[in-house]
Amino acid sequence: MAICEGFVPRLRRALGLLVFLFALAAMGCSAALDYPGALGVAAPGAQAAGLHEPQPYEPEAAEAYEAMPPAEPEPPRLRYAVMPDNPRPGYPVTIGVSAGFGVETASLMLGGRRIARGSFFPAYSDDGSQPFKATLLTVPTTIGAGQPVIVLETSEGVAAEIPLAVAARQFHSETIALTPALTGIQTDMSPQRVAESQHLWAVLGRVGTEAYFTGSFVRPVQSTRRTSIFGARRVFVNQDGSRSTSIHAGIDYGIPTGTPVFASGGGRVVLARDRIVSGKSVIIEHLPGVFSIYYHLDAIGVREGDMIETGAVLGLSGNTGFSTGPHLHWEVRVFGENTDPDAIVARPLLDRSAILGIMGY
Repeated sequence: MAICEGFVPRLRRALGLLVFLFALAAMGCSAALDYPGALGVAAPGAQAAGLHEPQPYEPEAAEAYEAMPPAEPEPPRLRYAVMPDNPRPGYPVTIGVSAGFGVETASLMLGGRRIARGSFFPAYSDDGSQPFKATLLTVPTTIGAGQPVIVLETSEGVAAEIPLAVAARQFHSETIALTPALTGIQTDMSPQRVAESQHLWAVLGRVGTEAYFTGSFVRPVQSTRRTSIFGARRVFVNQDGSRSTSIHAGIDYGIPTGTPVFASGGGRVVLARDRIVSGKSVIIEHLPGVFSIYYHLDAIGVREGDMIETGAVLGLSGNTGFSTGPHLHWEVRVFGENTDPDAIVARPLLDRSAILGIMGY
């Protein structure tokens, strides 16, 4: 009887242990089924609600997904930089565009009329690793404050339109009485003068492909004395009292005859000859469409075709051609448009790092 009484409690404890183990096993299966990702893929709706319901595996759907073509990459977008974005009349504007888009020209449009145009040329970052294209445009001195538009063009049409805010600028006015000799030059319409004028515009209208110089200009003489400034509105009074007008395209330095004249930037000499109006003259090409000009020299020290560095002696100042006294006329042309030389002394022709930074490279 004592044995039976000891056996029954032990049997009850054993049965209780078995019941507890079966309960644990059932709880483990339920937890495994509720574990995220254990079976199938979580349904989007359930996942958003924090629940993860198992979905059946469908081989056909998986094969269809694998057979889908990869997504097409987004096409690259045209990047551009405009410096400065608020120029004044007479100021040059440097434009950079990302390579590979076929952009060929930039036009400055105002009221539906093209007032300036430039052609792009290949350019690179300082280390040569990042290619882009660049050009320069000059805001004409004949327009006032306003908002012209830069139009980037490919062979197929317009690639982009960029608004430009042009600030106001006042120009000096001057009246110049001409001597009989200067009146004769002013009114000269001889075949030689016509031929010289045509040759000059052929030189300035030629667009090369080489970027000889991209830095900031230096002044061509050491003197700071100016007898006429850029953009001056001039009235010439001839001997008979008749008048004619013009816009002064450069800066006149009043210096003695024989003063050394230096190249404001490196490049190629594209004109070095004596002319009726400008006297002994030198023109240097620096970038495609960008030229510096030196007029009324007493002597020329370079030849056409010479490659020169910044600061090279071009000749000696003088009083030749249509000139009222010893001086140097210094001029800059950008695709034919007269450009304020002071603006190109103040900043580089082509600031690569700034352009690429604006474009996000």
